[in-house]
This record gives sequence, C-alpha cells and structure tokens, in this order.
Amino acid sequence: MENKKIGIIGVGNMGGAIAVGLVKSGFIAANDIFVSDRKESTLDKMKELGVNTFQNNLETAKNADVVIVAVKPYHIEGVINEIKQELNANKIFISIVAGVGIDELSEMAGSNIPIFRVMPNTAIALQESLTCISANGNTEQYKKYVVELFDKLGKTVEIGEELMAAATVLSSCGIAYALRYIRAAMQGGIEIGFGAEMAQFITAQTVKGATELVLQSGNHPEREIDKVTTPMGVTITGLNEMEHKGFSSSLIQGVLASYKKIDKSDK
Repeated sequence: MENKKIGIIGVGNMGGAIAVGLVKSGFIAANDIFVSDRKESTLDKMKELGVNTFQNNLETAKNADVVIVAVKPYHIEGVINEIKQELNANKIFISIVAGVGIDELSEMAGSNIPIFRVMPNTAIALQESLTCISANGNTEQYKKYVVELFDKLGKTVEIGEELMAAATVLSSCGIAYALRYIRAAMQGGIEIGFGAEMAQFITAQTVKGATELVLQSGNHPEREIDKVTTPMGVTITGLNEMEHKGFSSSLIQGVLASYKKIDKSDK
C-alpha cells in the first residue's frame, strides 16, 4: 500500500485519538502526520507524539495526501473554505463530522474531490474502534487504502450513507451507553462489598469477556445468557428484576432518542 502523508484538522477528543492510534499502530511514521488545531494546549499534547503541528489549517492540508477533518459541524464550512485551494481529485478528504452529508461536503469542497464520511468511536486511540465508512462516487481507487487505515485502528464496516446517523448512535454514542452500564454495575458492586477500584476492574473485565463471547462465537447474546441462567438461580432473579425496572426498554428508548436527535440535525 502506497505511503501517504496524513493531515488531521481538529485534534480534540476524536481527532487526537486518531493521531494517537495511528502512531501506536505503526501504520504511518509520526513525522508523516500533520495536525492543526486552534488550541495551543491541544497542539502541545500532539507535539509529545512527534507529529508536525500547525495552528494554520491550510498548512496541514498543503502537506497531506489525506486530509481528515474532525471538527464541530458548525465549523466544517469555514474549514473547507480555508483549505479548498489545496483540495484536488488526487487528495483524499475524510470527514469525521457528525450530521454533515456527503452531498453537502461535495458542494463545499468540489464535486471532483474523493470524499469519505467516516464515523469511528473514541476507542480508536486504543486501536479498538468500530468505524463505519461511506463514500461518494469518486473514491473507488482509494477505498482499499481508507479501509486499511481504519482497520489498523480497530474494525471497519462499509455502510450506505443513509445509515450513518444510525451508526453514529450505535457505535459512537454506544461507547457512552456501555460505560454507563459499567458505572452502574460498579456502584452495585460497591454496595455488596467491593472497593471502588476492585469493582471497576471486575466489571470492566467481565464486560470485555462478554463482548468477546459474542464476537468470537457469533452467538446471539441470549444464547450466552442461557448458559448462566440456571432454574431458580441468582442470575435469572437479577435479570428479571432489571427487566421489571425497564432495563432493556430504557436502553432501547435511549438509542431511539439519540437517533431522533441526530436524524433531525442530519436533514
């Protein structure tokens, strides 16, 4: 795979996590990564990685073969206007911006620009992201490279752009939902006798194990649940109490509420 220099505009939580993940993965040398951000404190953290830092977005775009933009939706038009002169049909443009569609991005950047819309989650810094990718019609020759890039940072799935809002909720917001479960289970663990650190470790490792059971076996979660729910046992008693209190329905309603929120902003 051809080596390309990568630019990241906006290295806050997500953009910074991508930079960290790329360096850790060895996919690209740190000195072939160029980043820009308005905050000097953010750039100082990036300098510790050994990447090239700028406060000028145009400098990042000028030095890069791949431009990743990870800014707030209300900044995207201004950023594209800043760097537009450096965009061309041979430079890959990757947007990590929620709620801004490929058609909109094409209008801003130019119809000949190869544009990918990508939605990772913050586990990308640990190379454990689930990253959803969709693209416009100018990207076929670059698709393998972009998939390989994000495969180095976790797992990728290619989806139609119409599913990008749903993917954002299930994957990006999903990290927060899973962490909220971990926090709640920790609190229960503390109440039944564990110290906070031990409760956190036991809960987190248990969730990790549950995840691997599903990923490696391909089994439906309920099939794995059946293995630990013995008749009249403690597990089924706890599960039934959680369901009486609306555990599954509240989670589903939370996912739907997030989707309704993002779907409105995507239109």
